[in-house]
Amino acid sequence: MVHSDDKIKEFMKRLLQSRMRLLCINGFYGLLLMHVTFSLDETLDTAATDGERIYFGPEFLDSISDAELDFVIMHEIMHVVLQHLARKGERDMERFNIAADIVVNSEIMNSFGGDERKISVNGEPAMHLTPDGQEGYLFTAEQVYEMLGKVMPASGFKDDHSMWESAEENGKLQDVWVQRLKEACAAMEIRDPDHSRGLLPAFAERFLKELRNPQIDWRKILTEFVQEEIMDYSFTPPDRRFDGGDFFLPDFNEREDRLENILFMIDTSGSMSDEMITAAYSEIKGAIDQFDGKLSGWLGFFDALVIPPKPFSDEAELRIIRPEGGGGTDFNAVFEYVRKNMQENLPASIIILTDGYAPFPPESVAMGIPVLWLLNNEKVNPGWGRIARITL
Repeated sequence: MVHSDDKIKEFMKRLLQSRMRLLCINGFYGLLLMHVTFSLDETLDTAATDGERIYFGPEFLDSISDAELDFVIMHEIMHVVLQHLARKGERDMERFNIAADIVVNSEIMNSFGGDERKISVNGEPAMHLTPDGQEGYLFTAEQVYEMLGKVMPASGFKDDHSMWESAEENGKLQDVWVQRLKEACAAMEIRDPDHSRGLLPAFAERFLKELRNPQIDWRKILTEFVQEEIMDYSFTPPDRRFDGGDFFLPDFNEREDRLENILFMIDTSGSMSDEMITAAYSEIKGAIDQFDGKLSGWLGFFDALVIPPKPFSDEAELRIIRPEGGGGTDFNAVFEYVRKNMQENLPASIIILTDGYAPFPPESVAMGIPVLWLLNNEKVNPGWGRIARITL
């Protein structure tokens, strides 16, 4: 059917208005949708996506309400960010398509309270998984694929997945959407840093947790680095089993030592991306978690200048320290700040989280304080101090 220019404009206006509604009522989906364009396709009976566009059959678009349209648009973008378009391996593709639809619908419903009665398209309910007492919907399309034919319901609303094959051939598209998902998660945290988890869908919270698991074994690194042995072979006291002998052996003593006065400094210069700074935060949080409340110190930021460090003794105090900076990098500024402002309570050690793209000062500036450079690449070598690396 041929549609007039005015009708086509009406269709496109509805699609753009749907995206705007989602930006207002659930910004996470709206932010993701800013990365796709909308198109009409006369050959489609429902809707489809190739990871770059979301396509609608005009007759289908004309038949659904605004609420149904919002759901369908979310359904399509969820297929993209959950990587359903990259269908690797030998599978019964019809069965996998059903599994993908069920997972997508479940995630959307979980984001909006999980009431199946509220979400249907043309009277067809969008069936979803029952969480069985679990917190959130923890299933992937691959897991549901294995479950189908046993206890799974029909998927309800079905879109068109025929464009996924061409998207699968575009290897770069998957990496692009991983980055876009990271950016959307970070944007929601900036919007409401204290309550962002309530704004993120369950799958995004899982993604964020996976992204931000620390890479460094901080218990090993820090105990060696600041020479604090948590489990220490010591000659004080000796093993009491040999009190009456001519010699004595060391006893294995558990100590409850704390790691205190650790100065963490995060590079917030222009070369450090939001992802890099997030990774640095993740490592410090990981250190606190691994030491289970026995790590305390300061967290500061620097570029060419130092943002005065603030003390922390637990994760809650760490989270309220927000990054500042954005100029050039000067490592000398960190050590100069310590020399001028921390003489009465010098750090036991200094840990600098950076990309390392600046001239390194001589080791003498550290005034004998042990320094650990935590670098986010394999290219830079400071020439002194201890080095650990994370990958992005």
